[in-house]
Amino acid sequence: MSGDLTVFLVAGLAFLALAGVGFALTGGSSEAASKRAKQIKEGKKGGKSRGDDDAVSQRRRQTQQMLKKLRQRDEARRKSLMPQDIKAKLVQAGLDIKPEMFWVFSALLGVVFATLTFMSGAEGPPPVMGIEIKSRPAMVLAAGFAGFLGVPRWVLGVMTKMRHKKMTNQFADAIDVIVRGVKSGLPLTECLRIIAAESPAPLGTEFKNLTDNIQMGTTIDRALQQFYKRVPLPEVNFFVIVLTIQSKSGGNLSEALGNLSSVIRQRKMMREKIKAMSSEAKASAGIIASLPFAVAFMVYLTTPDYIMELFLDPTGHMILFMGGGLMFIGITVMRRMINFDI
Repeated sequence: MSGDLTVFLVAGLAFLALAGVGFALTGGSSEAASKRAKQIKEGKKGGKSRGDDDAVSQRRRQTQQMLKKLRQRDEARRKSLMPQDIKAKLVQAGLDIKPEMFWVFSALLGVVFATLTFMSGAEGPPPVMGIEIKSRPAMVLAAGFAGFLGVPRWVLGVMTKMRHKKMTNQFADAIDVIVRGVKSGLPLTECLRIIAAESPAPLGTEFKNLTDNIQMGTTIDRALQQFYKRVPLPEVNFFVIVLTIQSKSGGNLSEALGNLSSVIRQRKMMREKIKAMSSEAKASAGIIASLPFAVAFMVYLTTPDYIMELFLDPTGHMILFMGGGLMFIGITVMRRMINFDI
């Protein structure tokens, strides 16, 4: 037994010795190699991250500068294509009248307003604290100015907004017509003629003018610029940019216009969502704006002699005039607070 035990002990010690030698020869080198590989890896990562940070920041700066230049160029182009004279505003409103007729009508309206204000009372207001207030000439001039410049331009702006709203609601369908026509093999000009013939006003009228300009020999770029002058909307600007780029560099027109149609519909959905979210604020603004008229009507029902002093006495005329001006300013401020442009 002792001999066998000795054999086993010698064999075990030999195995341990061989394992130790193998571990010394392989384990240490692998650990050193792994440490070296880890250091190299970390060094590469560090150098790569620093280089990438510099390259990314440089590309970001270049992209920002390029976008800024493109934005400035687009704004300059849009300003050059959007004249602010009365003739351009009449065209945008869809009125087929000359600017001279507009000014004549404005002058007549100003004279009517000034005459009605002058005939509203025969005497001026009584002296206040010994000071005679001569407000009638100022009121007559203000009424004439409002009738000459204020009311006609306001009516022109309302008509322009209504026309642009109709144009925006119809524009996505017109682009879909072009997409289907291009996919079926029709040329672009033929698709524009289809829209001009089958679309209701004002979309059909504007596309008819566009096709007429192209048939008269005007280039597509210039015809599109004239189209944007008549209808200065963001949707029309996108449409002009897409067709201009496609005419110069080529590409899949149907795919580009399909994406544009989706963008226009999403903008419309966002506009309707904002309109629904701001309906409470608009209702509050409407209540606040109508409150003075409601209070004046209730006072008239209870004590008519008290409220009629505003309409019979010259001092009441001045108070009504000042109150109307303050009401106009308040309503304008509230409209700008609750209106969102997209």
